Amino acid sequence: MVLDTLPDEEIVAALEAVRGRGHNDYSVRAMWRALIALNVFQHALIQSLLRELSRNPALLELCRFDPLPFQGAPVTDLHEGSEGPRTVPSHWNFSRFLTRVVRLEKEREPMSAMVESLRASLFAEVPDFGRHLGCDGKAIESHSTGRVAEDKGEISNPEADRGKHETTGANGKTDKIWKKVNSWFGYGLHLIADTHYEVPVAFEVTRASDSEVRMLSKMLENLFAKALQMVERCDDFSTDRGLDYAPQKTQLWDKWTIRPLIDTRLIWKAEKEGFDYDPAQPIMRPLFPNRADVVVHNDRGQVFCICLKTGEVRVMAFQGFDAERGPCGTLKYRCPAAAAFGFDCAGSKACHRAGGMKPGE
Repeated sequence: MVLDTLPDEEIVAALEAVRGRGHNDYSVRAMWRALIALNVFQHALIQSLLRELSRNPALLELCRFDPLPFQGAPVTDLHEGSEGPRTVPSHWNFSRFLTRVVRLEKEREPMSAMVESLRASLFAEVPDFGRHLGCDGKAIESHSTGRVAEDKGEISNPEADRGKHETTGANGKTDKIWKKVNSWFGYGLHLIADTHYEVPVAFEVTRASDSEVRMLSKMLENLFAKALQMVERCDDFSTDRGLDYAPQKTQLWDKWTIRPLIDTRLIWKAEKEGFDYDPAQPIMRPLFPNRADVVVHNDRGQVFCICLKTGEVRVMAFQGFDAERGPCGTLKYRCPAAAAFGFDCAGSKACHRAGGMKPGE
């Protein structure tokens, strides 16, 4: 199904042109189909795929390798440990082919163009494709250790570098703060996908140290510049709170009217350093630090009030958005007692006197 669906004729033709009059022991089309099989059957190593080709005549035929052994000069097939004729390419044949594919993508980007073509086909076939988009990253480790070789004075994979990803949280039972650090040498995969159908729509591979936030902004600009219809169809964009970045949320909503579903990072640290800090209690700050007030908020942007009589903290009632008030509009909240939720608050009168208010019905 994959081989019948991929619009890859342009890629195969370009690879054949690159090969020119060079050795044609194994056809470009057969090598390309084997590369597709490597991904479809999720082989982690080239040697694993070649062993599968050696023992699976149906896959060998599907990839269009010649079932008759190629009679060349006697060589040692390292992954089989034998000499003589070969129907399956050796790992160095495949490595050279992969090098050509990578070079072709860097120069002309035909694989990226193929992804764009498939994306456009899905957009035409599936009415709600692209309605819910999301992004995530993946660490890709290099086979290189990242150490400088003493004889050559350089690392074996100079395009890779070191990356680090930290995750923090709190134990729900003990309230103990934990932190997990994942470090690797290699690359980072950045992927935007339709989160309902779980189909990728854009991707980038970068050095491990490159910022996910900056890369996501760049990917969004490129994606929506090439696929204008996706801007019109997309309703929301989700990712984890590690990519919480205010300018990016503003870009999604103000520029494309796409709702950002991105959790807010807990970045307040000053209170955690105090001697009376309790991890079990959420951190609250006055909404107006320059005056004594009962209205407070947390670092997720939620607004609360504190009862002057009982000290109880309650969520205030959100009452919509006022676009006319303030330079960027205003979010409106009301007292969670009689004005919104219909219950009695012991401190309401004292609260109203402190605020100089005379609320009506």
